[in-house]
Amino acid sequence: MSSTRRHFLQAGTAAGLATSALAAQEKKISANDRIRVATIGLGGMGTEDTHSSLAVPGVELAAVADVYQGRLIRAREVFGSQVFTTRDYREVLARPDIDAVIIATPDHWHSKISIDAMHAGKDVYCEKPMVQRLEDGMAVVEAQRKTGRIMQVGSQRVSSIVYQKAQELLQAGAIGELNMVEAWWDRNSAIGAWQYSIPPDATPENIDWDRFLGRAPKVPFEPVRLFRWRNYRDYGTGVAGDLFVHLFSGMHFVTGAIGPTRVFATGGLRFWKDGRDVPDVLLGLYDYPRTERHPAFNLALRVNFVDGAGESSGFRFVGSEGILTIGNGVTVSKTPRATEPGYTIETFPKAVQEQFLAEYRKKYPPQPANADAIRPQSEEKYLPPRGYSDHRDHHRRFIEAVRSRKPVVEDPVFGFRAAGPALLSNASYFEQRVCTWDPERMTRNS
Repeated sequence: MSSTRRHFLQAGTAAGLATSALAAQEKKISANDRIRVATIGLGGMGTEDTHSSLAVPGVELAAVADVYQGRLIRAREVFGSQVFTTRDYREVLARPDIDAVIIATPDHWHSKISIDAMHAGKDVYCEKPMVQRLEDGMAVVEAQRKTGRIMQVGSQRVSSIVYQKAQELLQAGAIGELNMVEAWWDRNSAIGAWQYSIPPDATPENIDWDRFLGRAPKVPFEPVRLFRWRNYRDYGTGVAGDLFVHLFSGMHFVTGAIGPTRVFATGGLRFWKDGRDVPDVLLGLYDYPRTERHPAFNLALRVNFVDGAGESSGFRFVGSEGILTIGNGVTVSKTPRATEPGYTIETFPKAVQEQFLAEYRKKYPPQPANADAIRPQSEEKYLPPRGYSDHRDHHRRFIEAVRSRKPVVEDPVFGFRAAGPALLSNASYFEQRVCTWDPERMTRNS
């Protein structure tokens, strides 16, 4: 028998809000509460981030910076001719009329532009991972502490009502004591594997190649390295920085964990032989120590770009009393425990078997079959409203923090504690060794 209950989570910012309702909210925003943002890096994620921020009443797009001229043209086509555009992000930071910036550049620019923006008096929404290199992490943390600016990293699960519900259920003991977490993000498409389109006007005249390279090694003009930058270690962080970091962020939020102490990753380049130098299959194992907030547990992560089963992602939190699963919503499954452990005595001598059974039945006397002894397997489902967007909720929280000056959850410390083990996964893979991490101090031990 099975027993399933469905609950529908409420979200005050569910997607599909009527235009009239947005207009009503807009009228309540005074001129002093209007937030003028700029986007630095208007690729696919930068465009989505911009739309999500503009969905918050009182937000205006003031400027866009990108090294590809075509995206600057597109910015004015989509967001209006009043938008200031430039290839040099420093011109954006120099504008006094800009309150906050969205940083959606390739990973190797994240720390530099974040630090520059905070010192220029701007609040920062920076796409994940917060940094490309471990040695950059504390510099971002210190810049935020020194300037007092709001900085939020862009792993939207931290603002999701689904993950908030999972956090509540885990803290309430819905599955007993946590002992293991599994998470995965599998893809089976060219776009999912970062095979992004390259525009036909990708020429040296239309692209500031040296600005794109930044601190990366100097190489001849090759548009594929810009438009598919995630495929290259010089600019990106591979599977770990693109997808593992989302899983770390979500899991840390749900459990209250701050990071593992031991990291091991393996995998390989199995299918996408397109010149990339990062794996398309990556597996990671992580040891999380006991703290005041959670017991010791193990984490297993998987990303696979070639499994042939379409795209899927999710979590399984395995506890002593049940399993909590996160997918579209949250499911808590419990199976009644057996009333007795059973036995395996067939290989014992007959006399020993009889002796064992006599003692066993004293401890576990036979129970007569009856209706009351039948117990259902229980399952509780918690589902978000149709069309709900945690991405928009994440931007809404950022804008609220910009207005209120109250701290955000996914600040640089939280962001680095998610990025750190993700980057160590790359180190473990490429160095072919187990790596150790101090999650409190946010430093690599070996």
